[in-house]
Amino acid sequence: MSVANSSHLTRWLLSLPPVEFVMQQLRETLIGSLKCGPIPKHIAFVMDGNRRYARKNKVETVEGHHLGFEALARILEVCYKSGVKVVTIYAFSIENFKRSKYEVDGLMDMAKTKLVQMSQHGELFDRYGASVRILGDHSLIREDVLEQVNRAVEMTKHNHETVLNVCFPYTGREEITHSIRETVREFSEPPKRTRQKRPFSETHIQRNILNRTLSAQDLETSSNIQYNSSQTSRNSSPIHKAHSTTSISSSSNGRSRKNMPDAEAITAEILTRNMYTADAPPLDLLIRTSGVQRLSDFLLWQCHETTEMRFLGCLWPEFDLWHFLPVLLEWQWKQRRVAAEKRSASKALS
Repeated sequence: MSVANSSHLTRWLLSLPPVEFVMQQLRETLIGSLKCGPIPKHIAFVMDGNRRYARKNKVETVEGHHLGFEALARILEVCYKSGVKVVTIYAFSIENFKRSKYEVDGLMDMAKTKLVQMSQHGELFDRYGASVRILGDHSLIREDVLEQVNRAVEMTKHNHETVLNVCFPYTGREEITHSIRETVREFSEPPKRTRQKRPFSETHIQRNILNRTLSAQDLETSSNIQYNSSQTSRNSSPIHKAHSTTSISSSSNGRSRKNMPDAEAITAEILTRNMYTADAPPLDLLIRTSGVQRLSDFLLWQCHETTEMRFLGCLWPEFDLWHFLPVLLEWQWKQRRVAAEKRSASKALS
């Protein structure tokens, strides 16, 4: 029996009223038990294994990606129902453009149709107040795909309870580069409001000395310009005019340089503010399927000292509540242990 026929048979069995009722009650009970403990606010998924699943079950690669998308819909419902606020998925890496044109076009077409279908006809996003956001380099997306992706974003922009971040096309290095580029742009413009003075800084003192030197040079240059202007007013040549213009321009540049933001004021918080995930809470949990134990250039900046990472052996189309539940329960157990240690330490200090 083919995977497609087996999938249809499974859906038919699960759609039978008695089976559907029992499974629904069991799912609700399990998810309800999760709500008794702490819930991750931000979960990320590396949806790996679609191609291997297709080869394993002897179906087209594109079909493997379609089954992976169905798995995503199931997991999103579990996340939002249990209280997760932000889900970030690695849908398409910039490195994937190195794959065959047939597969790349298939992934693009699937993104174009599935996102719109979920946004327009599915109840998932409206039921849980989820909005879709596309993170990545949009200049690499085909125009027809970008049009439909923007349509999906537009159809869910009224939702404000939860978020689905779709990284498409994306790499962590490109995101960090984007953040640095935006930060440099900010610090290349004079501030709109007065900056607060910072504590002792060697760079700050050097800048003050340089600014005072430039100001003194500007005054001397201005005096020379006025003197030269009075001496040559009767016979002013284009060369003299050009020299005066250059001196005045240099003076203007010196004054504008004084008002430029101090590069030493760049902090990790500023870079975080310019990341694609700036509005998202800190990353609590990252899950990758297919047994591969690496990040593959995904959320490099967001993974910090408290981010839990889980690498599972199942392929993404196989990922369901039964694989997800143990991971969440283990995360909750660790959070309770950390909280208990903090309480003990607090009592010991008091």
